[in-house]
Amino acid sequence: MAVAKRALITGITGQDGSYLAELLLEKGYEVHGVVRRSSSMNRSRIDHLEHAHPSHLEGARFTLHYGDMTDSGGLNRLVMTVQPDEIYNLAAQSQVHISFDQPEYTGNTDGLGTTRLLEAIRATGRPTRFYQASTSEMFGSTPPPQNEQTPFHPRSPYGVSKVYAHWMTVNYREAYGMFACSGILFNHESPRRGENFVTRKVTRGVASIVARRTSKLRLGNLDAKRDWGHAKDYVQAMWLMLQQDKPDDYVIATGVQWSIRQLAELAFGLVGLDWQDHVEVDKAYFRPADVPDLRGDPSKARAKLGWRPTIAFPEMIREMLEYDLAAAGLKPEAHLRERSAKAS
Repeated sequence: MAVAKRALITGITGQDGSYLAELLLEKGYEVHGVVRRSSSMNRSRIDHLEHAHPSHLEGARFTLHYGDMTDSGGLNRLVMTVQPDEIYNLAAQSQVHISFDQPEYTGNTDGLGTTRLLEAIRATGRPTRFYQASTSEMFGSTPPPQNEQTPFHPRSPYGVSKVYAHWMTVNYREAYGMFACSGILFNHESPRRGENFVTRKVTRGVASIVARRTSKLRLGNLDAKRDWGHAKDYVQAMWLMLQQDKPDDYVIATGVQWSIRQLAELAFGLVGLDWQDHVEVDKAYFRPADVPDLRGDPSKARAKLGWRPTIAFPEMIREMLEYDLAAAGLKPEAHLRERSAKAS
């Protein structure tokens, strides 16, 4: 009987971490996740996994460990103890707007945190395969379409810290022969997306308006354009990167672009409302330096990984609306309707 692969996931309580853990468990992995110790338990996205795979039972395949990306000693001990075959580094302060308020913390967690983890792998001497969660925010103001050869020009402390982490991953691959990959992921969403991200803010706002709890939704720059996919598709790409013969970096995107204005029009249209009656532009939500235009070119991932997105943007927004309408105490089927929409 083959020995199960062992994976360590930082940021397992986040959107991507929870979907990745599900995927790896389905593939027979032994999954270890890193969680931060805090006064409140923020594990709603992985509660079902803890219940399905209780860690106290013999032969358990899902185990959580306390750890922090700012604690090199703790990361070293964790990697030495778990001895993972694969590490997926998804932990980050990932809110772009917040990174302007907390630039030092963002750099320490997202940038130096990656270096600490790479050093922990190097210290073990094991052939652990490493995945780094890079981001389209690294491209910043560089015009689309963006691919693996596009120059980086980040426009936020978050983007800057991710560029540092990205190049450290490349450096450890080249300097030490480590199997280290970066996935340059464009925006990816789901019902598990954090409530302060714009897609989830819109779907929650629509649900609140339908439930008559409010009448307005305040948004920032409606002209910003993004390439949005579904997180379930994107974690599949993460796994595929670590199954290749050679390590490399890949852009993961749909190649299709939508503006915030189109997102609002689509979401409100799905419940039969005119977005212009409810959306207000609030300058408080504008970034000090904005990223106007992101659209990825996933040609390399298609050719080398055989990866393609399976869930279209309108389908994803509908799924998110179903979740948020139900969370607001409403019956989604009573409010949602079919609607065609086009991207730019």
